[in-house]
Amino acid sequence: MNKNISHLLEEGPVSDSKLQLAFALCFPFFTILALWVDSVTFTEQYFDARQITNIMAVVYFAGFYFASKKPLQKLMLVMVGLSYIGELIFCKLLGMYNYRTEAIPLYVPFGHAIVYASGYVYAYTNWARTNDTILRKYFLIFFAILFLAVGVFLQDYFSLLFGVGFFWLLKRKQWQNLYCFIAICVIFIELIGTYYQCWTWIPTIFGYLPASNPPMGAVFFYAGGDSLLAKIVKAWDNKKNNEI
Repeated sequence: MNKNISHLLEEGPVSDSKLQLAFALCFPFFTILALWVDSVTFTEQYFDARQITNIMAVVYFAGFYFASKKPLQKLMLVMVGLSYIGELIFCKLLGMYNYRTEAIPLYVPFGHAIVYASGYVYAYTNWARTNDTILRKYFLIFFAILFLAVGVFLQDYFSLLFGVGFFWLLKRKQWQNLYCFIAICVIFIELIGTYYQCWTWIPTIFGYLPASNPPMGAVFFYAGGDSLLAKIVKAWDNKKNNEI
């Protein structure tokens, strides 16, 4: 197990709560509903319901949080703050994508925490652990085909480049399926969010890298952020232990 997260599991398995697993399993359905409420179509046909989506995300996050054990709770809390900082960098500073409105929606950092938590829960279910080896093989084949396909057929060179970066990260993380489960959740929410036009990626990232909407290579940034996330939580634990 990767040293970045092994200390987070000392207090017990991440996925031993049925209620916690229920929140993770409902993640796809919640995502579809919440982003539909914030969609361009919903806004044009009814009214701007972003505040409803904001409330839904915060409530879902709170339920998921209280259903989880301490290791995952810490990850979720830190992820909210880390996600907002990431939004300021990638959206506002670098301009890689734009939301339906000028402001960064409140639901976004809470949504990112839900995405991460769902991926963690999936990865540490008994089924995932039992089938770890076969899942790893299928994950690697799937992502290799995905990055190559969007690069060749959609000229999404951003995804082709950062897809290589994603595999580099996987190698550094000892090919853990955890990051693949998180990546699957990221791809799902990106596809739903761009389909509903809640946000849109620009066609040329950094001014010279062609990208699709959404670019599959975005998973690199989510997976890379996990390393920083784990280090922050580890520092939090060390500070707490030193105070005792």
